[in-house]
Amino acid sequence: MNTRRDFLKSSALGTGALMLPASISNASSALDAGQPPMRFIFMHKGNGLFPSVMVPPSLGPADMAKENKKESFEVDLDKHELPKWMSPLNSHKNDLTILQGLSGKMCTNGHHSWQSCLGVYAANERLSSIKWATVDFELAKLFPSPLEHIELACFPIDGGNARGNIHGIEKGFSARGPQQPNYAFGSPKVAINELFKSIANNESGRIRYELERKLLAFTAANQSARGQELAGLELAKVKNYADAMEDIRARNRKLEAMGGIIAKNIPKLDKKYFADDLSTIDCQIGHTEILLSALISGMTNVVAFTVDELGTLYTGVPGLETEKINLHDVGHGKGFGKLNANEIREAIRIRHMTLIDTIVKRLKSVPEGTGSMFDNTMLCYFADNGETHHSTGVEWPYLVMSGKNAKLNIAGRYIRLPYWGTEGHKTIGNWFTTILNAYGNPIKHFGDLDLGLNKLIAEQTGPIKRFMS
Repeated sequence: MNTRRDFLKSSALGTGALMLPASISNASSALDAGQPPMRFIFMHKGNGLFPSVMVPPSLGPADMAKENKKESFEVDLDKHELPKWMSPLNSHKNDLTILQGLSGKMCTNGHHSWQSCLGVYAANERLSSIKWATVDFELAKLFPSPLEHIELACFPIDGGNARGNIHGIEKGFSARGPQQPNYAFGSPKVAINELFKSIANNESGRIRYELERKLLAFTAANQSARGQELAGLELAKVKNYADAMEDIRARNRKLEAMGGIIAKNIPKLDKKYFADDLSTIDCQIGHTEILLSALISGMTNVVAFTVDELGTLYTGVPGLETEKINLHDVGHGKGFGKLNANEIREAIRIRHMTLIDTIVKRLKSVPEGTGSMFDNTMLCYFADNGETHHSTGVEWPYLVMSGKNAKLNIAGRYIRLPYWGTEGHKTIGNWFTTILNAYGNPIKHFGDLDLGLNKLIAEQTGPIKRFMS
């Protein structure tokens, strides 16, 4: 069994998923002939990520002195212990990067960032604040797929993006383009029901899908006919709507052609993951299975996953199963049960690392080319609002998992870049520019600039050249 196709033909691995209605990307692909695509996973959390918890505890006195002064340096992780909460990743040290020193003061900071953390601009609840497509959608254009992109979220009960319909389909944390928010699945139940209806194995599901398909065909034709009677702005609106309907139909045709592979990779989830009162921890586990399905079956190459947000009411945390943990209160130092606020933060991060371990192990088990699917994968884990609960964006820590075919020379290292305001400092805009440049988008700089840096450093545009292979 030497290829991913062979694996898909014989595997009972239970995972496979799709996305909401999405326009099919017409962008040129970054794929080389015969080469598998790169996959990207953007996994972000709320309530900040303290830079202090990212530091390997085994740093020597000289390096620790640099760390305390936030001076630039780097060390190989195979010579050091990981922080305790990263222990689920101990077997993946060679694929791990702990990246410190980036900033994001041009983004919305404080409690929430909305699309800021992936778009690198100041965003808020108003759609007019969305300036352009977020970086995950730009990468999806470089590696086209039937679904382009999927987004999964454990939505907050208040604040942030979702309000009320937290287990359904709501505005997400990514953006397709100017004033175009993406939409995310808030529960494994709704994701599976929506994404796998094209291969429904029960009569009601098949009937529902056929009715929706006929409705799409009728709507697309009807809107095209209406366009003949209109002009100007109204004509443009109707044409965009008709084109969107046709894009959905084109996507569905592609998925129908993949029916065999999709059917073999439907998530094998226990019934508890379909409950309406699913705990936060179980929701994360279910979403992880769907994420893996989407990648392994080839439905998408890019996934955004909000594991929690500041307003997420956490339930199911090991040792605190009976507690409903308010992350905002944790951010203000409140403990729950027998754990203080910092211990709760660590317990939650450990759960996140367990999810990442599941993702990496599963992708390493899928043969692709001369290696595995993980060889062609990059996963970024970070806080959506920067360094702490009331963040300022002066620091924005990242944890990165990357396979051997990734085009960035960073794996297996703890890297601290120059601190904000010092020469050589880099922002998350530089970081995303680096990723985009490495994979075929020659953009000069992604995102807004930090105007406060203009008088402190000579240049803040462009990629981080030392990371380029």
